[in-house]
Amino acid sequence: MKKKVYIQTPSPGILLNERDRGILTRLIQLYILNANPVGSGSLSNYLQDKIKLSPATIRNVMSNLEELDLITHLHTSAGRIPTDKGYRFYVDSLMKKNSLSTVEIQTVNDRLGSLAADNDIYKEASKILGILSGCLGIVELPHFAGYSVVKFDVISLSSERILIVLALDSDKIKTLTLETTFDHDEKNISYIKNFINERISGRTLKFIRDNFADLINDFNLKDSPLIRLFVDSVDTIFNVSPKGDKLHLAGSKKLLDNPEFEDLDRFRGIIELIENEDIIVHLLDKSELAVGDTKVFIGKELNNEMFDDYSLIVSPYNVGAANGSIGLIGPKRMNYSKMIALINHISEYITFKH
Repeated sequence: MKKKVYIQTPSPGILLNERDRGILTRLIQLYILNANPVGSGSLSNYLQDKIKLSPATIRNVMSNLEELDLITHLHTSAGRIPTDKGYRFYVDSLMKKNSLSTVEIQTVNDRLGSLAADNDIYKEASKILGILSGCLGIVELPHFAGYSVVKFDVISLSSERILIVLALDSDKIKTLTLETTFDHDEKNISYIKNFINERISGRTLKFIRDNFADLINDFNLKDSPLIRLFVDSVDTIFNVSPKGDKLHLAGSKKLLDNPEFEDLDRFRGIIELIENEDIIVHLLDKSELAVGDTKVFIGKELNNEMFDDYSLIVSPYNVGAANGSIGLIGPKRMNYSKMIALINHISEYITFKH
C-alpha cells in the first residue's frame, strides 16, 4: 500500500534553481548530521564531488536563501542553520525517499512478531521506534471511536448505583458504574434503555458521544433524572479511549543524548513534555489521517510553545475497528526521510500483519 506524506503547510512562492536547491539540500543535510551551523567553506568542501563552487559563490547563494527565510544565523559571523520554513521546503520539495535496511526491517518484524498480546506489541513498537530513531517513540493505544454499539444495557445495582453495559461490534464489551442520587425502578429503566437502543444501535461511539443530546431530543422522558445523568455523563459512557494508559513512550534517554539538550532549558522542556502525556495525545489526535497516510509537523506548526524546537511525525494504524497513532518527536534536526520510512513500516505492520 502506497503511503501518502502530508505536509502541514505548503511552501508557496519559493522558486529555486537546481544550484540553489542543491546548496540548500546539502546545508540541511550537513546540519542534520553534525548539529553545527554550516559555513560556506565547509559547504564548499562537502559539495566538491557534486558541484564545484567557490566559497564566495556559496556565500551569495546562502544570502539569497536567508532573504527567503529558508536559513538563518545565530551570530553575525556564524554559519547558517535551517529555519522552520527551510525544513518545510526540504521535506516538501527536496528530500529523497528513504527505505529501511533489510536488517532494520527484519529487526522490527522479528521483535513484533514474537509477541501475542496487543499491549506487548504496542509497548515493544515504541521501544523499537526509540532505538532505531534516536527520538522519542510514541505509540498511542487504540481507541474505540470506530466501534459501533450493538446493545446498550442498564442494570440497577442498588438505589444509588447503576451499571452501564455497552456491547460493541467485534465482541467488545465496555462497562462502567454510575452513582445516582434519585430513585429508579426496573420498569422506568427498561423503557428508557429500549428508547436509547433504538436511537444509538449501529452508530459509532464517537458519533453517539458527539450527538447524544440530539439523538434523544424528542424523547418524552428527556428531562427525567436518569436521562439527565446520561447526558451529563456522555463523555464517560461513550468514551473512545481504553482504560488505563493512553500511550507508550520510549527512547527518552537516546533523545536526551542529542547535542540540543546540552541546553538546560531545552532539557527541562523535554522532561516536562514527556511527563505530560495529554499534550502528546492531543497532538496525535488532531492529525486526523487515514491509515496509509503520514504527517510531518515542524516547530511552530504544532501551535504549542513547548514544541517550537521539535518536529513530530505521525501515522495512524487500525486494529479491527479501533484506531490509534504512532509517532516520533525529536529535534527539528532529524533525518526526516529515514524517520518517515520507519514509522510507515511499523504502522503498516501493526495494521496489516498483526
